[in-house]
Amino acid sequence: MPYMPTAQEKPYNLKELVLYFLKLGAIGFGGPVALIGYMHRDLVEERGWISEEDYKDGLALSQLAPGPLAAQLSMYLGYVHYGVIGATATGVAFIVPSFLMVLGLGWAYRRYGGLPWMQAAFYLIGACVIGIIANSAYKLTKKTLGDRRLLWTLFLAAALVTAWTESEWIALFLAAGVVVWLVEAPPKALRRFAARSVDPHTLLAIAAFFGKAGAFVFGSGLAIVPFLYGGVVREHQWLTDRQFLDAVAVAMITPGPVVITVGFIGYLVAGLPGACVAAAATFLPCYLFTILPAPYFKRYGKNPAVVAFVDGVTAAAVGTIAGAVVVLGRRSVVDWTTAAAAIASAVLVWRRVPEPWIVLLAGTIGVLAFR
Repeated sequence: MPYMPTAQEKPYNLKELVLYFLKLGAIGFGGPVALIGYMHRDLVEERGWISEEDYKDGLALSQLAPGPLAAQLSMYLGYVHYGVIGATATGVAFIVPSFLMVLGLGWAYRRYGGLPWMQAAFYLIGACVIGIIANSAYKLTKKTLGDRRLLWTLFLAAALVTAWTESEWIALFLAAGVVVWLVEAPPKALRRFAARSVDPHTLLAIAAFFGKAGAFVFGSGLAIVPFLYGGVVREHQWLTDRQFLDAVAVAMITPGPVVITVGFIGYLVAGLPGACVAAAATFLPCYLFTILPAPYFKRYGKNPAVVAFVDGVTAAAVGTIAGAVVVLGRRSVVDWTTAAAAIASAVLVWRRVPEPWIVLLAGTIGVLAFR
């Protein structure tokens, strides 16, 4: 078991940490890369509550385990000084604000979605979201792959498969992890040898699908987008292409983890019970994948075989995000106007304009110009 500091040795109390994550969940825009950056800046550099080593261990574990990156890191940082209670409290505080926001937006969407002003708003928002996701995919690709040819090969394969099949293959993630493990850190033996209406059935289907999404989707919150599209639109046909893009847009204009879009999707499928079941099923696996291995991660997390497997999985996850840009782009970029909106949003994100302002600007232009 890890060393747990005494109350006198802890540089903060649990209430202070919970309030920090409650605030981050309420105003933390920018997606997973930005959110984990805020945590490092605030908790490691400025306040000194978390050590650099503990932060890096948490980030490595969050990348290793499936589930949304930023949410898992928040849970691990709560675990560092306060164990399971801290992980539970910080995870809930980080997720709840954005969940409540998407519930409100889901209600408004279902009640007023047919009105001309909302249709006009989402006309450009969908294209805007494509530009934002494309920019995020580029940043993640640059950050995670570097100049390693094997990871680039796996990335391109995952991107092509996702774009071609319009769905995400879990087996591709696992295969990518195994390939990098065998190539870069093979086991000793191999090294020597080689030198709508809410009913129980609907809720069970939602729980099963989103539980699988939370348990088997690796990488940042954006990595869940192609997986959700394959199940929500193509397999179960719970939403249309347009509704799915709107759900992704809602996640972009609300703070907190991007994966909170599952609450919006669940609400459209089965109201409040559907939203709660979808969110719980998605976040429960990542919670368990954080608190269960945390005591042992310091001992085994830096094993070359584990690191190599994580690298392969991460490369495939980033590749599926790039493929999702192609899949979703076909649905939202339908004319010169939407193409211009997608390109403009990508440029604005590149210039460090906050994503929520870009999405709100696109919606405003849509209402004023295309109603």
